[in-house]
Amino acid sequence: MSTADAPGFELPMRLFLGFRALVDELHAELARQGHPDVRPTHGFVFQAIGPDGTTAAELGRALGISKQAAAKTVDSLERLGYVERGADARDARRKVVRLTDRGLDCLRRSARIFDALRARWAEEIGEQRLRALEDDLRKVTPEVFRLDVPGWFGNPA
Repeated sequence: MSTADAPGFELPMRLFLGFRALVDELHAELARQGHPDVRPTHGFVFQAIGPDGTTAAELGRALGISKQAAAKTVDSLERLGYVERGADARDARRKVVRLTDRGLDCLRRSARIFDALRARWAEEIGEQRLRALEDDLRKVTPEVFRLDVPGWFGNPA
């Protein structure tokens, strides 16, 4: 079958398969580098927590999950040493979730690994074709990256 005859469902499947291949390779390498317990959903959680921290309720809203599911995810990540809870400097009644040094290390390693994976794709299909693919995807996808993938796919805990 030629690509002109490809059924409509192949495009989202190929995009998802590309995403899945990159994320699976990322997590295999993170495991080799000392982060064997990190799951794909955790990356969205880390991004939603951000550099200044957030509350479980705010985290739930950002991820598109309930406050209870967010709290359960935070509990799990806290046990693994990736996040910590502490009082908010502006409001002692609020508990803020922050990334620990281990969580920040995981994010830094993830960025380097994604760069290496992108370089491998560029080697495989050519830098020019990869840049064209990225440019084309920017044209057809929204500018804002939503972190609600865990809620969209299901409960992250």
